Amino acid sequence: MTILLLHGLGATRRVWDGWPTTSAHAPDLPGHGSAGPLDSYSFESITAAVAQNLPDLTTVIGHSLGGVIALELASGRYGVRVDRVIALGVKVTWSDEDLARTAALAAKPVTWFDTRDAAAERYLKISGLQGLVDLASDAVDHGLREEDGRWRLALDPRAFGVGAPNMARLLRDAQADVVLARGELDPMNTDAELSALHDQVVTLPGAGHNAHVGNPSALDHVDGQAAS
Repeated sequence: MTILLLHGLGATRRVWDGWPTTSAHAPDLPGHGSAGPLDSYSFESITAAVAQNLPDLTTVIGHSLGGVIALELASGRYGVRVDRVIALGVKVTWSDEDLARTAALAAKPVTWFDTRDAAAERYLKISGLQGLVDLASDAVDHGLREEDGRWRLALDPRAFGVGAPNMARLLRDAQADVVLARGELDPMNTDAELSALHDQVVTLPGAGHNAHVGNPSALDHVDGQAAS
């Protein structure tokens, strides 16, 4: 069984360090961690980059942006067969203000910091990992770059420009069994929003947006809840 794990915007593959199995593959998305940047960022261009040299997959678990990429991958348009998608913490409702804010972030130049810890604090804030990952962790270092004594995030800020996903189309086109999952305390979405889109929705009690980091084993219960 091949499992693909896809992180969210601003994070890196290291968010899956606590995943309870070694049979999973967790890459950095383009413009994140150790992965090179793209000329331009869209859900389609990111998915095409991820799909290169992938085997057929049994399950793709994606968080936030990674959940959208998982659904794109399941469309059959990228030459990869996907049997199951678990899309966790995807923001499905976008206001004009939301889109303007992300567009502004995408247009900003790279920010440089004088110290590693200052850059690390920014990384944890951008990725939503504050309070979940220790500032001194080498997992944080994977999201940073150091040049000539100054520090920056490895994240290409242009990745913020992906815009809002067309969830109705993604769910319609998916050639896989799909579960939409969310943490009970996730401010990015609601049970009602997800249920209006899809008939397999699972809420993880007590979890926030980064449920896969705060409690990696929580996703073990998704299949059983979705079937109930």
